[in-house]
Amino acid sequence: MNIFVLNSGRCGSLTFIQACKHIQNFSSGHETRIHKTGIERLAYPERHIEADNRLSWLLGRLDQTYGDHAFYVHLHRERNATASSFERRSGYGIMQAYREGILLGAEPDATAHAIALDYLATVESNIALFLKGKTHVMDFHLERAEEYFPTFWKRIGAQGDYASAVAEWQQRYNAS
Repeated sequence: MNIFVLNSGRCGSLTFIQACKHIQNFSSGHETRIHKTGIERLAYPERHIEADNRLSWLLGRLDQTYGDHAFYVHLHRERNATASSFERRSGYGIMQAYREGILLGAEPDATAHAIALDYLATVESNIALFLKGKTHVMDFHLERAEEYFPTFWKRIGAQGDYASAVAEWQQRYNAS
């Protein structure tokens, strides 16, 4: 079974994968197939844990490929903290693409924080709708990782260095 950590970005997905690297019975990666297209984009190896915020834009294809035969984690971080992190990246990446491509420039007086909140509302609702009716789903709040990660470990039947995996949550990866 594959595991997908669905998220908006800026919410601890890299830390999540760093913790998963201590699991021996699954491979894991962060944004490992982002440059692929077509069928190759979602061709993850069996028993792989993948965190990639861009999957929120590929949910129809993810459903066609994996459907209810995968385990899905919905990773969240407190909304204003996530928006503030995105706000600091407003001139490039997904924030620039969202403002210029999806919102076609947005309203002239829209702040970077307002754009980030709109992006988060869009992505979070896309993920929530995708997960509706799925059997193997787990909500995971970054601020309570020490509470949620043991449950995740148990639910997927993880084997490996649990103490080292838990210790990863004390590190901040890709902080802005």
